[in-house]
Amino acid sequence: MFDNVRADVAATLDEIREAGLFKPERVIGSPQSAAVTVTGGGRPGEVLNFCANNYLGLADHPEVLAAAKDALDRWGYGMASVRFICGTQDVHKELEDRLSAFLGQEDTILYSSCFDANGGVFETLLDDRDAVISDALNHASIIDGIRLSKARRHRYANRDLADLEKQLQDTQDARRRLIVTDGVFSMDGYVAPLREICDLADRYDAMVMVDDSHAVGFVGAGGRGTPELHGVMDRVDIITGTLGKALGGASGGYVAARREIVALLRQRSRPYLFSNSLAPVIAAASLKVLDLVEKSNELRERLAANTALFRARMTEAGFEILPGDHPIAPVMIGDAAEAGRLAELLLERGVYVIGFSYPVVPHGQARIRVQLSAAHSTEDVERAVAAFVDARAALEG
Repeated sequence: MFDNVRADVAATLDEIREAGLFKPERVIGSPQSAAVTVTGGGRPGEVLNFCANNYLGLADHPEVLAAAKDALDRWGYGMASVRFICGTQDVHKELEDRLSAFLGQEDTILYSSCFDANGGVFETLLDDRDAVISDALNHASIIDGIRLSKARRHRYANRDLADLEKQLQDTQDARRRLIVTDGVFSMDGYVAPLREICDLADRYDAMVMVDDSHAVGFVGAGGRGTPELHGVMDRVDIITGTLGKALGGASGGYVAARREIVALLRQRSRPYLFSNSLAPVIAAASLKVLDLVEKSNELRERLAANTALFRARMTEAGFEILPGDHPIAPVMIGDAAEAGRLAELLLERGVYVIGFSYPVVPHGQARIRVQLSAAHSTEDVERAVAAFVDARAALEG
């Protein structure tokens, strides 16, 4: 059968390449860090890494690695089971309790990824009597999770409170209404106006859900994310997030929420019920990550300093960067092919970044999404800016 399909698939791939939208995967032969070793394609060898979500530099932190090694001996490699059969260990419950306390929520449930966490919420809580109101730029996992439910689907323009209020007014006949937003929008680095969203939710009797994957660990005074930043930790009903970015960079996700919501998810959420438990080594290492995040502001302060330096230097050099102070610093290019070529030129100059284009971002808004890390030194940041300047000259010449 596939022989009849092969030519069509190959033609689609050719179209993607011709449009400059093909996404090659570069292979690294070293641990995730501020510098990585590229083993093939472009410029093999050690390069500065400015495209990972390793915000706090914990992916290869020695204390995290030590905790992971100890966990292998104590807890084993994997559970070979789902949670409700025989896949729950003490370490899973301990991590859920720690996340609940850290995020100021009543309970937490672990998933194999935040994609699964977002995929398991809407279908469990909402049916055709309900409405979900979603920001237009929410992550793909939220969009897919909403599609799995029978709830009425409404969308409001990105961070547009007037449009959100209109959607709330139009859905007052719904049994339940859930407003859902990214805490930080990953392609732009923009932060959702959570206080105002919670005010509207209170006015119209709606629940609030936040995917805080690009905030937990480093946004807010204590690294507790955008609800802490906006002073609404007690007003957000559901927080989803990942252990695969600032919190160690491995994998795994969670839903932290009201106690009754988490209890229902344990009974009805399909990605939780039918997926293997989070590997115990990740759960144990994540506990060490929370220790590091809670005991000191040093990594958060270093990340903020690196972010401010990069944004200032790039602006001085004449690059267009979307405004803000988040360590996601999108360098706007516009043309998809040009963004891809610039990324290649940067790799040749020892800086590993990725060009983002449609369908990840809208047509005509291709960019290099630079991501700063606490693991970067001041010299690393200055070197990256110099590489951008040199690569731009090569591209224009």
